[in-house]
Amino acid sequence: MTMKESYSVSSSPIHHDSDKLNVLFAGESQTKPDHALGPKIYDYYLLHAIESGQGSFRTESDVYKLGPGDCFLIHPGQLVSYVSSHTHPWKYRWVAFSGRDSHSFVVSAGFLPDFPVLYRAETNHIPHYIHLIQELFHTKQEGSHMAAIGYLHLIWAEVMNHTSRPLQLSIAEPQVQRTVKQMINYMSSQYAHPVSIEQMCASLGYNRAYLSRIFKKETGVSPVTYLLKLRIDQAKRLLRERPELSVEQVAASVGLTDPLYFSRQFKRFCGQSPSSYRRDISGM
Repeated sequence: MTMKESYSVSSSPIHHDSDKLNVLFAGESQTKPDHALGPKIYDYYLLHAIESGQGSFRTESDVYKLGPGDCFLIHPGQLVSYVSSHTHPWKYRWVAFSGRDSHSFVVSAGFLPDFPVLYRAETNHIPHYIHLIQELFHTKQEGSHMAAIGYLHLIWAEVMNHTSRPLQLSIAEPQVQRTVKQMINYMSSQYAHPVSIEQMCASLGYNRAYLSRIFKKETGVSPVTYLLKLRIDQAKRLLRERPELSVEQVAASVGLTDPLYFSRQFKRFCGQSPSSYRRDISGM
């Protein structure tokens, strides 16, 4: 049975030049037999997700035979071409994106120019997300570009969860260092809440003794000391920048709900009370 050729595309209603991450447009096409594009170059990233049929994707160094569930990513500035099968022409969806963070966005999944394809045997949700982006842009609503960025992150989560090669992060650093970074990220984002080291360990799924040991080995301090110092450093910033806040309000803002305990720890790290510190930096 011959598939009827089709083509549609929707562009973002918002024009962006240098945003961190932009979704430019999304589309879909049922190609005709031997439908070819290129050789050509693009100045943005262009991800294709194949729904049905077959075809081949050629880069400057390799040729990839692709079918349903597979994806290929065109990198900006790369000379590429792609052609659908003569007997089973492919139907695919595509999404284009750019921006200052787009390169690191791609590298995070190991989707590099030397292997710009993703082979998938199981169910692939990427075409569905691209379809939703296209529908959003079709509405021409101003906020649709923000939702499109959200769907692009879901697409990239799919890529990262099902990539057939190690992530660049896995190649670059051992598991212990990654775990310590997770601990630091957790504490940096949660210090303003009355969280404990026990809660962090439970969140990360590790034994407290193990995490404390590797953290101190990598940083030279225990997690308890690191979190406390982080809170005191943030308190010093608030004491300098927000003179209208009371010491009690500053303490609560850095996750220390007991003002007396906060004052004792502040003096331990800074050699003076919070009130004295504020008077000194204000020149009073």
